[in-house]
Amino acid sequence: MISRVRGRVVSRDTDRVELLATSGVVYEIHVPLTVFQRLPEEGAELELRTAYVVRDEIPSLYGFIEHGERDLFHRLMKVQKVGPRLAMALMSSYRAGRLARGILEKDAKLLSRVSGVGKKTAERIVLELSDKVADLAVAGEGTGPEAKRTAEAVAALVALGYSFTDADEAVRDAIGEDGAESTEALVRRVLAQRGQG
Repeated sequence: MISRVRGRVVSRDTDRVELLATSGVVYEIHVPLTVFQRLPEEGAELELRTAYVVRDEIPSLYGFIEHGERDLFHRLMKVQKVGPRLAMALMSSYRAGRLARGILEKDAKLLSRVSGVGKKTAERIVLELSDKVADLAVAGEGTGPEAKRTAEAVAALVALGYSFTDADEAVRDAIGEDGAESTEALVRRVLAQRGQG
């Protein structure tokens, strides 16, 4: 398993990048457009989180900048009839956080706007993943401990029966100016504010 590749950017195209590792090996890594737009120029150092996929006996590497992007790619690939090409098309059309939010909110129309994603495929993705992406729907909007706490609190509230939109709004309101010391404290604060504590 190749989980990360670090090296110097020797070439970049809209759907792939070549990285020269210190070992002298050049890796060709496929990237979605949303990742390509954030790549540094040729000659710069770069580390990508990678997914190693073998299809029809042909190995390929897919690269992502953020952990949540790679996670979402893996989850999309678990849906029947969604291969790497379709998963990359989806991730090229929407940033990971936005795509996960659309799936969580069961917005099949959003998915079917992507070239190659028909109505049935969009509905299958929503059906199979809508309860499995709450953590990514928020995690894609930031990094660090506070973003992680926010994502976990929203996911906990969704599990308690809140809609994603309500949970997201309630958590952001609860954070306020003083933040929250833990996920549990944040969830308790939301429930108290909503009269459920």
